[in-house]
Amino acid sequence: MSTSTETTVDLSRPEVHLHIGSERLSEGSAGSFEHVNPATGTVDKVIPLAGPAEVERAVNAAAAAFESWKRTAPAERARLLHRLADLIEENAGEFGRRGAMDNGTPLGTVASLTGKSIAWTRYYAGWADKITAEVTSTLTADGELGYTLRQPYGVIGIIITWNGPLISLAMKIPPAVAAGNTVVVKPSELTPFSAELFADLVEQAGFPPGVINILPGDAASGAALVEHPAVKKISFTGGPVTASKILTACAPTMKPVVLELGGKSANILFEDADLTAACGFGTIMSVGAMSGQGCAFPTRMLVQESIYDQVLAMVEAIAEQIVVGDPFAEGTFAGPVVNRAALERIQDVIAKAKADGARLVTGGGPLQLPGELAGGFFLQPTVFADVDPASELAQHEVFGPVLAITPFRDEAHALEIANSTRYGLSGYVHTQDLKRGLRVAEELVTGEVLINGAANLPVNRPFGGLGLSGLGKEGGRAGIEEFLFTKGIGIA
Repeated sequence: MSTSTETTVDLSRPEVHLHIGSERLSEGSAGSFEHVNPATGTVDKVIPLAGPAEVERAVNAAAAAFESWKRTAPAERARLLHRLADLIEENAGEFGRRGAMDNGTPLGTVASLTGKSIAWTRYYAGWADKITAEVTSTLTADGELGYTLRQPYGVIGIIITWNGPLISLAMKIPPAVAAGNTVVVKPSELTPFSAELFADLVEQAGFPPGVINILPGDAASGAALVEHPAVKKISFTGGPVTASKILTACAPTMKPVVLELGGKSANILFEDADLTAACGFGTIMSVGAMSGQGCAFPTRMLVQESIYDQVLAMVEAIAEQIVVGDPFAEGTFAGPVVNRAALERIQDVIAKAKADGARLVTGGGPLQLPGELAGGFFLQPTVFADVDPASELAQHEVFGPVLAITPFRDEAHALEIANSTRYGLSGYVHTQDLKRGLRVAEELVTGEVLINGAANLPVNRPFGGLGLSGLGKEGGRAGIEEFLFTKGIGIA
């Protein structure tokens, strides 16, 4: 493992506002939040926080805008979304800078997420004029004609997490507004800078005031948004604990939800796999990319016994070559984790894994960098071998740069281990036997399966899990259908 510390990027932090209708507020009734730079551990900006009062104003603005937005020509909704996609592309460099400021994600990784965000926005722009209904019956013996309508819900409450603020905005807002809904969005207070730029671009694109409202806030403002009677559906990305509270709050009125939650995804390496590709993918995507802070990452590597020692050696070598350091420095692949609480929590997980008998292969501790980065929340990419499938490390999401490796005997044993958690977001398979790959993909209890390094989050493929990984889908046709309800109509 090596480190990087040199940068020439402008590090000034932008102002943050609450965007409600046509207003840009510099203060919120919930006070303010001290945003901490995770690379230095120091406060770099004080941002305003929305409280229930601002949530009320934003919902009212969205509800008022809905009456005209739902009647706006689909071609116009598409035009505005295409313009927004163009503006995101024009500001890709600035989104890279702000993403690194938000949570310490390195510039190169933010660039790839920005590209995906552009693609998601353009894809759902294309859906705006393709929402169709169906005739359910021609004239019957009783002389009736039946057909359906697909209609928007109204105001959608959107709550996003901190690990990928721009891609989360792009996965939720474009399909919601393409379908004719208006939105109130609560970004995490931990990552306000990307959302601020996104809100600016919404205004530049020419969206009517109130269609897209964006206001950073804390848990109280999130609860106010969820519970507001004028909010007709919730789309949330985050953890199961908060999701459970959202479900409880929505239960009395049966308010529908989309929940994109965590994962403990298995990555199965069979003995005929291309080990160079499989080990590179499995290591980088678990302890490198975003410092392991991704819900769909392959954080459990299941390895067939005949190649187990070979894979351990390869994974160790790859993990130790990951460049950890300043997210603004050229060549950095992994930055810090998001805050001190995350750093301490992950260190506790590592200590517990050692106590449970897992064998530490590499890493295992904090990483001390020189200069102003000395106070940053950096961790060594950490790999454990011989991990008991029933252990805490194998059963619970870490959300940090920690990989658990477990051997398996055969296909049935691999599936038994892979399906042994309460999560069900993603699954990964590496094999040169296509029939086996398809067979295993069918048996994995997950919302998606990626074979031989297939890409995460292509916009035209539905994404979303089951169990503790959530409800509903984002992406593809299913992604826009989440923001439409079906009405049946009969004519006598």
